[in-house]
Amino acid sequence: MSHITQISEEKNIALSALCDNLQLSRSTLYRHVKNDSPSCIMNRTTEPHNTRSESKKQEILNLLHSERFMDATPYDVFYTLLDEGRYIASIRTMYRVLFEAGESKDRRNQRNHKNAIKPELIATAPNEVWSWDITKLLTFNRFVYFHLYVIMDIFSRYVVGWMIADRECQHLAKTLIENTTLKYGILPGQLTLHSDNGPSMISQTVSQLLEKIGVLKTHNRPYTSNDNPFSESQFKTMKYCPEFPERFESLKHGEEFGRKFFHWYNNEHDHSGILFLKPASVHFGQADEILKNRHAVLLKAYDENPARFNKKIPALKKLKPVYINPPKIIEEKKSEKLFDKKGEAVI
Repeated sequence: MSHITQISEEKNIALSALCDNLQLSRSTLYRHVKNDSPSCIMNRTTEPHNTRSESKKQEILNLLHSERFMDATPYDVFYTLLDEGRYIASIRTMYRVLFEAGESKDRRNQRNHKNAIKPELIATAPNEVWSWDITKLLTFNRFVYFHLYVIMDIFSRYVVGWMIADRECQHLAKTLIENTTLKYGILPGQLTLHSDNGPSMISQTVSQLLEKIGVLKTHNRPYTSNDNPFSESQFKTMKYCPEFPERFESLKHGEEFGRKFFHWYNNEHDHSGILFLKPASVHFGQADEILKNRHAVLLKAYDENPARFNKKIPALKKLKPVYINPPKIIEEKKSEKLFDKKGEAVI
């Protein structure tokens, strides 16, 4: 900006003409010239005229440290003195003095979760990582709910087990987990079961069962719902489907809906998270064959009309590992749009 004014003075060219040629607003030029002036620079470094001296700040600090006000807030001190006809300093000034002295902070230790372990899980095949959760279903009776227990394989998105009950109970959860692991022949050391920190999930009953059958358990960090995105996503799919009733009449009604929905979800639903394959196809090892057949169809279409594909040969898509909280290296790749929000590879 100073260079523009210098040219104007040396060449005797009007500032307005220079600004027009440079497509610069004159107000912008004048503002920068004013801010760069010596008087303006000096004003920036000078302290406000009403700044309190160090002795005055110490007097305020001594007052706040006094036996009368040592347990009072600046608000209490300010209004107590005001009722007595005294004005020492504003509330903001008292807080500022305390802050400069390093005394403006919480008076008690605040609860924190810095020691919570961040779960980092990877599934490269079915029956390696299951996620389970419980959601409430509304009934026609106020404050009465049914509870839907769902266990899902995060690699295939296949719902391996579910149950509807009139209560949330650790013993019911134990029965469901035990029956589901037996049904799919889970061996000790094979499976990791992930969940949030609900009472049934962290119960001793469930923990003892998992230890007995050799299943590793992991949990969300406190107040971190996206540590368990797959179960949350499945519940959203269920509750947003057109057939989902607003309220359930009975447990029988809930079971009838559950049988229809989970049959559709497992066997008919083309899931976007697994390349629009059906969860059952992925869970029972049919995914590679289906993807190869799709690729063959695309190659045939490409041979007939390459222009439709911008002359780019279609690539064979493959399922990639699925993560819960991918490691740092994977997170860096996510920034390059190679992975989506759930840590799944984008093809």
